[in-house]
Amino acid sequence: MNEKKDALYLECYSGISGDMVTAALLDLGADEAVLRKALASLPLDGFSINISRVKKAGLDACDFNVVLDAEHENHDHDMAYLYGGVEECGHTHDVHEHNHDEHDHHHDEDGHAHRHGHCCHDHEAEHCHDHEHVHEHTHGHHHHVHRGLAEVLDILNKADLTDRARATAVRIFTILGQAEAKAHGATLETVHFHEVGAVDSIVDITAAAVCLDNLGIEDVIVPVLYEGTGSIRCAHGVLPIPVPAVVNIAAAEHLNLHITGAKGEYVTPTGAAIAAAVRTSDQLPAEFTVSKIGLGAGKREQELPGLVRAMLIRPAGSEYAAQDVIYKLESNIDDTTGEALGYVMERLLAAGARDVQYSPVYMKKNRPAYLLTVLCLEEDIPALEEIIFAETTTIGIRRVRMERSTLKRHIYTIPTSLGDVEVKMCLVPHCNGNEVFEDVEERCYPEYESIKAICKRTGRSYQDVTRQVLRELAENKED
Repeated sequence: MNEKKDALYLECYSGISGDMVTAALLDLGADEAVLRKALASLPLDGFSINISRVKKAGLDACDFNVVLDAEHENHDHDMAYLYGGVEECGHTHDVHEHNHDEHDHHHDEDGHAHRHGHCCHDHEAEHCHDHEHVHEHTHGHHHHVHRGLAEVLDILNKADLTDRARATAVRIFTILGQAEAKAHGATLETVHFHEVGAVDSIVDITAAAVCLDNLGIEDVIVPVLYEGTGSIRCAHGVLPIPVPAVVNIAAAEHLNLHITGAKGEYVTPTGAAIAAAVRTSDQLPAEFTVSKIGLGAGKREQELPGLVRAMLIRPAGSEYAAQDVIYKLESNIDDTTGEALGYVMERLLAAGARDVQYSPVYMKKNRPAYLLTVLCLEEDIPALEEIIFAETTTIGIRRVRMERSTLKRHIYTIPTSLGDVEVKMCLVPHCNGNEVFEDVEERCYPEYESIKAICKRTGRSYQDVTRQVLRELAENKED
């Protein structure tokens, strides 16, 4: 019996950023030597890596810090710049005015150059340009590089990364690029980044991808991202929190956001993009065990501590059954024709409903009617309710959240003497009372559409075709 892998649960109750995720994964056991080797292979200059232990809210946590040289330094954690002149994060800061042309940079008193425009504490993307080339701005010794997605992907392709780590990093950058393009009225091909294309952003995203790959994580659960309120200074001025890139990512990738009463930014575009790129579920098992915990620290000192907690978890219960959540929509309908109800069922199934049923019922005053029942995922509820209201005469829909257990299943296309047949296969453990044995039963269920197609082509009955397909499947399994 194959060993069951743990799922990664990212708890983001005080935000998420690229450095926080990487730190949490390192604390979880990702190999630091593997990470350093991968980051050293990036064709980039001007940075070093510092990994240490810090205290956050009295808790011991891992800190992953991308240390930039003077040429690439930025205002990533400069609270006075980010929140200058406004009461955010529980502090009031003086406004810093810098007017060295439209590219928003300055030189501090010791002559070091700093890049402005960071809305986020893991090097984010609220400054982009819609150009057809990479360009640089040099004032004294300060160097601005605006990279497009193609240039960033070229850097990733030249690095010594595993295929899986590279694919994860590419997906993160693509999600970020799409969010930035939408925010600035550009396209994914033409948008050019300032902060996202900067050295520290590339390092942060690559580091998170490498650590996930090194841990062998396949399933990632991200239920919700907690964000603050207020406004924050970026390259384009003062923006509302959540910043546009975060909102665009949440909308496009169906991330769940929870707005807290805390002042300040806690969810960064890079953090949101990482969550969107690696998440496989937003539902925790009803019960689970925790095998390991990692705690990653952010850099800012704000009202909330800025911690991401990463946990390797395993659902309690059956090795072969998965637990998740499904919603039931119900409505009593007494004055819609049978033809209309048939059409409604077709539309609901096409729109993502998992199942649609009609049951005869008697309503008040002994009126015969139908109970419409729709099973669906949470994200499909708005579209399905719109169809029900538009296509039936109902004026109300009941909604019930239900937990369920489902056998894990796979769909295969199997060759038979009658042609290819799609077959659903489920593994069911053998049990005797409370004792579960390691050997399993493999159950096969030929898919209806495949059997129907063979029936139409051969003229044979449905039962006859089904029996022959099952017989051949059993013979092939014995061989």
